[in-house]
Amino acid sequence: MNCPNGTMPDKEPHARHAESCMLKISLENGGTEAVTLRLEGRIAGPWITELRDLCEKLLKENQRVNLLMADVAFLDRAAAQLLARLKTRGVVLTDCSPFTAEQLKGYSESTS
Repeated sequence: MNCPNGTMPDKEPHARHAESCMLKISLENGGTEAVTLRLEGRIAGPWITELRDLCEKLLKENQRVNLLMADVAFLDRAAAQLLARLKTRGVVLTDCSPFTAEQLKGYSESTS
């Protein structure tokens, strides 16, 4: 997938930028009732839809969803809104950086 500015993630001259525009979602552990996903990178642009769709799929399967946020470098407004909505549906966000936690706090308060 292209980065928002059109660069290709696998091109060497743009490797640093490509890493900064991507979100990696890794399965930390999965069980019959709970799934933990590790998020790494930036939650913005097309990655918001990817994360939303994955969480929706898991929630529809009656899975509890835990998101490990320690390696999230950035999230934009739409990502913060999505995460706040997911929290209201029982998704647990753990290990948020102080900056990310503050961003989410603003949206959590506005959705309450």
